[in-house]
Order: sequence, then C-alpha cells, then structure tokens
Amino acid sequence: MTAPAFTTRRGTSRLILGALAGALPAGCAFQPDAIPGIAAGPNRFREAAPGAPVRWPDPNWWRGYGSVELERLMRRMASDNLDLAAAAARVRQADASARIVGSALLPLVTAGGSAQRSQSGGGARAVTSYSADLAASYEVDFWGRNRNNAESARLAAVARRFDLGTALITAEASVANTYFAILEAREALRIQQANLSAARRVLSVIRQQVAAGTATGLDLAQQETVVAQQEAAVPPLRQSIAENTAALAVLLGLAPVELEVTGEGFRGLDVPSPTPGLPSALLARRPDVLAAEATLASANANVAAARAALFPSVNLSAQGGFQSLLLGTLLRPEAQFYSIAASIAQTIFDGGALRGQVELARAQQAELLVLYRQAILSALSDVESALAALRETTDQERLLREAEARAQRAYSIAEEQLRGGIINLITLLNTQSTLFSARRNLSSARLARFQASVGLFRALGGGWGAGVAVPEVAL
Repeated sequence: MTAPAFTTRRGTSRLILGALAGALPAGCAFQPDAIPGIAAGPNRFREAAPGAPVRWPDPNWWRGYGSVELERLMRRMASDNLDLAAAAARVRQADASARIVGSALLPLVTAGGSAQRSQSGGGARAVTSYSADLAASYEVDFWGRNRNNAESARLAAVARRFDLGTALITAEASVANTYFAILEAREALRIQQANLSAARRVLSVIRQQVAAGTATGLDLAQQETVVAQQEAAVPPLRQSIAENTAALAVLLGLAPVELEVTGEGFRGLDVPSPTPGLPSALLARRPDVLAAEATLASANANVAAARAALFPSVNLSAQGGFQSLLLGTLLRPEAQFYSIAASIAQTIFDGGALRGQVELARAQQAELLVLYRQAILSALSDVESALAALRETTDQERLLREAEARAQRAYSIAEEQLRGGIINLITLLNTQSTLFSARRNLSSARLARFQASVGLFRALGGGWGAGVAVPEVAL
C-alpha cells in the first residue's frame, strides 16, 4: 500500500520521524571499542611456594593476628576514617552525575501556567489572558551519542566504587602498620630500658673495682659513656610512640588526645600467611585494577560519543494546553491549542572543534589503556615483592632470635667473669654491645615481619574481593 500524499497535522511528526528512520541503516549507532586483550600473563607467582594451598585473605583478615585491640581499631576506622568518607562522597557524586547524563535518554516534559495583563494605547482597555500548557521535547539518539555519554558516566561511577575499595584496603593496611609500629616502639623502649639497667649494673661493679684499686678511671669513664649512650637512645623511642599514636588517631578520625593504645608488644600475636592463587584470580580481586578497567571502558564510550557528535542531531518537540481571555473559559474545548515540530541540525563549520573532541577522547583512551596495563603489572609486582618480603623477614627474625639468645648467654658469662676479675672491661664491653644490638635488631625484624604480612594482605586485595559485589548504577 502506498502512503497518502497528504497528512493531518496530528500525523506530521510521525511521518517525519518515519521518513528519517527509514533513511538510516539499521544499527547506525556508534558502539564503544572493546577493551583490548592483554597478552597472556604468567600462570604462577615466582615467589609463591610450589604446591601451597590457596588461602585468600578473609574480609576481616586482621583478625588472624589475634589482637583484640587491633579489631577494635579496625571497627573504629571503618566508621570514622575521613579518607573513606571522602571516597564514599565521590561515589555519590558519580551516581548523581550518571543520573544527570542519563536523563538525556528520556523526554523532557515541562508544565507551566501564566496570567498576563496588557494594554495598548492610552485609551484602550486592559486585557487579561490566561494560559496553561504542557511541553515535551526529545532528542532522537540515532547515532548513540546520548547512550554512550550515559554509559561513560555509569562506568565512571563503577570506577569510583572500586576506588572506594582501594581506599578501604589502604586504610586497613595503614591502621595495622601504624599499630604494629607503636607495639614495636614500646617493645624497643622496654628493651632499651633493660639495656640501660644492664649498663648501670656493670657501672656499679666497675665503681666498686675502682674503689678497690682493681680498675682504672679509664675503665670507669668508658662504662659511663656506655650508660650515657643508652640513656640517649630512650627519647627517640618515646617520640616514635607519640608520633605513631597521633598518626593512628587521624586514621580513626580522632584527635590524638582521644586515643589510648594499650598494647605493649608482639607477645601473644600471630603472623597469618595467606597464599595467592593464580595471577588471573588476583586481577579479579584487586579494586585498583578493576577501577582502571572501568575507567578505560568509560573512555571508550566517550570516544564513541565524540564520533556520534559529528553527525546531525534530530529533535522532536510538542506543546499543548489552553489559552483564554477569561479564567472561567480556560478549560473549554475552544481554548485548546497544540503544536508539534521536528528539527534536524548539522554543524557545517566549527573550526575543527568536534574533530578535536574526537582526537582528545582518543588520546585520553590511549593514556588510560597504558595505565590499565600498568595497574596489572603493578598488581603482579606487588604480590611478588610481598611474598619475598614475608619469606625473608621470617627467616631474618628466626636467625636474629638465635643470635640474641647466644649474645645473652655470652653477656651473662662475661658479667660473672668481670665480677670475679677473670676478664677485663674491654671483653665485657664487646659482649655488652653485641647483646644490645642483637636485642634491638630482633625487635626491628619482628616489626618488619608483621608489616610484610600486612603488605601481602594489601597486595592480594585484602578481603575486598571476597564476596563483595559492586552495585549497579541506577540512571
């Protein structure tokens, strides 16, 4: 059947729209580029123990250390950390932006009413008119510009959710590391006070020997120097405790005066050791990698939207309502009016602005592709480094514990022999210095081991990927 050669006004917009749609090929909307495939990566971690069972971090991974106080601090951080609050606000901003951009996919409908009184000429009678109308406009998204803009905004909001996951893991690791630094500083202070007591005890023995004529003033001066050095090592440790306590308070959203840490050392704490699975599983857990992927996908949609902007835009509009000179007759049939319009517009010359937008979007896409690949490599590198750090610090702590035990035994023997006059002060000073260094090194190695385990939890994505779903963004 052929179409009639005439139409009513009611069918005008339908005919125009049908003619335009018929002139366009199917599937003419631009689609975002797919994310380029990444070359097949390694199928194992070099530093992972072969055949080790896979133990991904639990969402509450810090409980493995066995510290009730650390558990309390983590709960406080989750509710009051300011970095997390800011990241959550950015998620809400991205959601709102996605809704704003997505609104272009739907018609814009407005309603209005007016009352106007006018007069023409000095002797003319003033006329009052009333109107009430409803208007709608809609851009036909033939080329997919609005859809791609909406998709870009939606993916940007998804990326902000992954950024929130990264901020959470970072805050958790910072709380654990800072807490362990406080414990180590307090343990080091206790060790230093024990070293100072030992040095003063030897000083007392030497003073007795000087009084008895079996030691010289030089011997006394040397030991007094040792005591002074041990005393001077105490203030930096107290300073470290104060500084780390203040830093921990900020992580918890508190003023330093409001925080009280009761832990005194690592005694009674365990060092959990998660093990990674396949590198591919890691990439599905790390929120920073997922954020980079979502950001790249958002940029791909931007490129498609910029390309679509080169083509004509088609707009439909309609308005209808009532208009009358008398308020009482405003809603009568004869007061009705309506208008329907369709328009098409194409940019002829803009100095290359639209083409420039396409090139800009492509360049941004290229940069984000590089950053995506870099995020993948960084994630793999983080795990390899963390695995090596935990293994080596564990061995180092074991060896230093043995060295400290031997140094303690040697010092005990030397102190007894000094009292009996069997050895000279030089021998005692050497064994004393060895013991003091061994104690301090063991304390530092213990901190390094705890912080290496925190680093491994962080490198594995913490517990963020364990059953955590990223909600869809409602447009």
